[in-house]
Amino acid sequence: MSDDEDSAPLVKKSRVFYGSLEERERERLAKESGGSDAIKAGIEAGNINISSGETLEVEERVSERQQEALAEFERRRRARQITVSTDDAEVKAGLRALGEPITLFGEGPADRRERLRSILSIVGPDALKKSQKDEQKAKRSQDECQQTWYHEGSASLKEARLWLARYSLPRAMRRLEAARQQRDVAEATRTVRQQELHKNLRNLNNFCSQIGDDRPISFCHFSPDSKMLATASWSGLCKLWSVPDCNLIRTLRGHSTNVGAVVFHPKAGISLDQSDVNLASCAADGSVKLWSLDSDEPVADIEGHVQRVSRLAWHPSGRFLGTSCYDSSWRLWDLEAQEEILHQEGHSRGVHDLHFHPDGSLAATGGLDSFGRVWDLRTGRCVVFLEGHLKEIYSVCFSPNGSALTHIRTHVRRVRIAHPI
Repeated sequence: MSDDEDSAPLVKKSRVFYGSLEERERERLAKESGGSDAIKAGIEAGNINISSGETLEVEERVSERQQEALAEFERRRRARQITVSTDDAEVKAGLRALGEPITLFGEGPADRRERLRSILSIVGPDALKKSQKDEQKAKRSQDECQQTWYHEGSASLKEARLWLARYSLPRAMRRLEAARQQRDVAEATRTVRQQELHKNLRNLNNFCSQIGDDRPISFCHFSPDSKMLATASWSGLCKLWSVPDCNLIRTLRGHSTNVGAVVFHPKAGISLDQSDVNLASCAADGSVKLWSLDSDEPVADIEGHVQRVSRLAWHPSGRFLGTSCYDSSWRLWDLEAQEEILHQEGHSRGVHDLHFHPDGSLAATGGLDSFGRVWDLRTGRCVVFLEGHLKEIYSVCFSPNGSALTHIRTHVRRVRIAHPI
């Protein structure tokens, strides 16, 4: 056997050509044809097609299944790199922060931990930190909203507060002195007086009845001299009636929608002339009007409310007028200065009713947020927070001697009595 026979057979090597083969093809055709005019004519006529150099790019497309598989591999890789706490309470807190159920049926702590890891691999490991930061920020904002804050008021408000202090302190001293004297009265004497009062209340009978309007009567109020009764109606009309015969004296026309309340001035019929402001009324369109006793048209309008004004009340001095509005606030108007001196916020929903303490030192408000508040007019602070109702409060009222405060939730027929400070 020769050396040639022992050697391995030759392997034919494949050739790889780079670039365009157009020029090589032209050279091959030229050699084979020997420069034939016929082939040139065929090429020029288009019967023989040789590439003009234009190329078509072929896109390498990956199937959707392959893309899904690659995405799943990438997600698993990220999941292996995410560190999750082994404390089950922290895992539940993390799921809750991400808006996911803290546990599934038949799920154990290990499964719950893997579920949290899987969710984080999709939304990103920073999502939990961001959610915790947002939660802390919301909690901090909520705490700030619950804090009482004050800002500097106007000079007219300061003057009004000083005036209210000078007005209310002597009256409070007289009230406390009367309470001390009442405390010294024998228990038997107080019992007899209370029994007589209850006996008179049981003997009350219907004296007369009168149809007040075509629409429901929303409010009524006696004049300080007990000679007149003012009624408000959903028809937009306010009417004055004589007491006790219930004859119509005058119809007050000015509101165009439901009237929420009409109240007499504390000195109406006693020391005020009929041409002075003797009444005030409010309506659902936010209008507040002042009335005299010698005209059926309003004397003046109080503007500034943009939502429903449900109730209003005169301060015992007659100088100030309070209005409760459905914009979650109540306002105090100085009629002598003819301006709004206080726009008090504090309720989270509309304020339905407002009443002043007989001393003139406090104001009580009842809101649709089911809470009542007692405000010190001399300082502006909320001195008493009244809670206990589950739904809206529609009425608040101080007792005539100022020793108790009643707030009523009418729909559930429940009355609560609280003692102010």
